[in-house]
Amino acid sequence: MMTFPQAIATVFRKYAEFTGRASRAEFWWFALFGALVSTALGALNLVTPQGTIAIGSSLAGAWSVATLLPSLAVTVRRLRDAGFAWGHVFWLLLPVAGVVILIVLLAQRSSATAPRPA
Repeated sequence: MMTFPQAIATVFRKYAEFTGRASRAEFWWFALFGALVSTALGALNLVTPQGTIAIGSSLAGAWSVATLLPSLAVTVRRLRDAGFAWGHVFWLLLPVAGVVILIVLLAQRSSATAPRPA
C-alpha cells in the first residue's frame, strides 16, 4: 500500500509519463493532495477596505495549470491499471455524467492485464 507522501513523490517523479500503471492509492492520494492545495490556495484571498484581492484564486489557478500534466498522466496510468484504454479520459468532456463515469472507472480494482493499444 502506497502512503500519502510516496504517492505525491511518485506522481511528480513521473511528471509527464503516460506509460505504465498507477495504483488506486497513488491516484486517489494525489487527487486528495491536489484538492487540498487548491482549497488552501483559494482561501488566501485578501480582504481590504477597498475590496477583495483575489491573490488566492490566482495562485489556485496557477497550481491547477502546473499540475495539469501530472494529473492527466496519473489518470491515464490509473485507467490502464484498471484495464481500460486511455481514451476513457475524454469522458471529462461530458459535463456531469462524464465525471461520474470516469470516477467509477478510476475506482475499479487493478486488472491483471493491460488493455490492447487502440
